[in-house]
Amino acid sequence: MKAAVVREFGAPLVIEERPDPEPGPGQVRVRLEASGLCHTDIHAAHGDWPVKPVPPFVPGHEGVGIVERLGEGVTHLSVGERVAVPWLGSACGRCEHCLSGWETLCASQVNTGYGCDGGYAEKMLARADFAQAVPDGVSALDAAPLTCAGVTTYKALKVAGVGPAQLVAVSGVGGLGHLAVQYAKIAGATVAAIDVTDDKLELARELGADIVIDARAQDVAAELKRHGGAHAALALAVDPAAFAAVNSGLRRGGKLVMVALPAHGTLEIPIFDTVLNGTSVIGSIVGTRQDLAEVFRLHAAGRTRVVRETRPLTAVNEAVDEVLRGEVKARIVFDLGAEGREG
Repeated sequence: MKAAVVREFGAPLVIEERPDPEPGPGQVRVRLEASGLCHTDIHAAHGDWPVKPVPPFVPGHEGVGIVERLGEGVTHLSVGERVAVPWLGSACGRCEHCLSGWETLCASQVNTGYGCDGGYAEKMLARADFAQAVPDGVSALDAAPLTCAGVTTYKALKVAGVGPAQLVAVSGVGGLGHLAVQYAKIAGATVAAIDVTDDKLELARELGADIVIDARAQDVAAELKRHGGAHAALALAVDPAAFAAVNSGLRRGGKLVMVALPAHGTLEIPIFDTVLNGTSVIGSIVGTRQDLAEVFRLHAAGRTRVVRETRPLTAVNEAVDEVLRGEVKARIVFDLGAEGREG
């Protein structure tokens, strides 16, 4: 099989031929049809974060494909079934977080494409208990971005407790943000979409954003306050200044939900204003298996639209450069054969 491998932090990925991996107990081998390019994969390949993966490794945590082989003890999945392999590759299942429905906080979790090889390959291994079945009506090319960008923003809105008629600010309308706008609309919220590029601002309008703010020319906090202030703000742009701007645009009791992970980002919180206004700053990391199942059901029901562009895996380094230059409207998905099979 072919795989795109990080051999050295910051260096171009190398396309290699590797033996097909053999599933161990509790694992399945997946023949991949599609794999999304998330900014987290770029951070992994560059070694940007304090806890680093160990090269050589295969990045990617939006892998979708067909179960090809079952490891010992796997009974709930079948050969030929389509599954998605998300960031949460496995968790212990025994700690207080796992037992209380917060498996994404498990200290023993292994992350796909970070702590184990991921989806930038023609085949990969997955823990069967964490490989999510993809329902009929959801294509592999759509399922890939939903597996991270979708479930991450869906969970962030849950964490914020967003409800009907609330004002939700979505800061950054890209791979995550274009789905966040749609989930907020499904929740009945009024959506203020914020970005710095014309095509993404136009995309936000197409997807139903009620307020569109161009951060190049407008004061984000002032615009949000002009509409009463945001009940919740999702910080999805990889820029600490964007976090600060939407935090300043919260109404009393509002919540800033931090999702994006700038490589060296810090946020200065004004203590007096935060206490006086009763605002909250919350971190939200991906979503659980149940959250992903709900994301897939919404898409199968026709409630969401995935905006994506496809590339061959061999163009992985060019695709990374496109993302870093801000030239991608929403999400790049590596097509590993899905397009020809899905009609």
